[in-house]
Amino acid sequence: MKRCSWAESHELETIYHDTQWGIPVHNDQKLFEMLMLEAMQAGLSWLTILKKMETFSEAYDHWDYRIIATYDDQKIEELLSNPGIIRHPLKVKAAINNAQKFLAIQEEFGSFDTYIWGFVDGQPIMNHWKEMSEVPGTTKLSEKISKELKKRGFKFLGSTTVYAFMQSIGMVNDHVEDCFCKYSTK
Repeated sequence: MKRCSWAESHELETIYHDTQWGIPVHNDQKLFEMLMLEAMQAGLSWLTILKKMETFSEAYDHWDYRIIATYDDQKIEELLSNPGIIRHPLKVKAAINNAQKFLAIQEEFGSFDTYIWGFVDGQPIMNHWKEMSEVPGTTKLSEKISKELKKRGFKFLGSTTVYAFMQSIGMVNDHVEDCFCKYSTK
């Protein structure tokens, strides 16, 4: 089977590519998880995050944003001492802040899903790349969403991180044309 070239170096990348990447996500819990994992990944490889996903989930209460929004200094210290996660102090604090902002968006829009998918009118953007080298790292839309999230107080969500998030939750389908996943993601 032909797949996107980035997913052929490590088994974890292959599994993630074949079962998650580019498939539309509409569950707020999963949307928060992917948003935070992409924020944690900033400056690191996605493989680093994939290797730590289970530990991340355990450390961050299975990405329950309602719980994360209430983390205190003791919990921050616990996270900063956990070798199984990314222990960057600003990223840990950003996760708490972002959980609080996530809740505010839910209150305003009814769900984060409604808010985030509203940027694409609820429909995935289907790109038609022949090679992975054609796939951009950022777009005007990811820049717009990043700016909107920052205005709402979110942290560690620059345009590149937001674009990776959009790919991870299927807002953008960037599978190359001859990838077996290209048209099986709906």
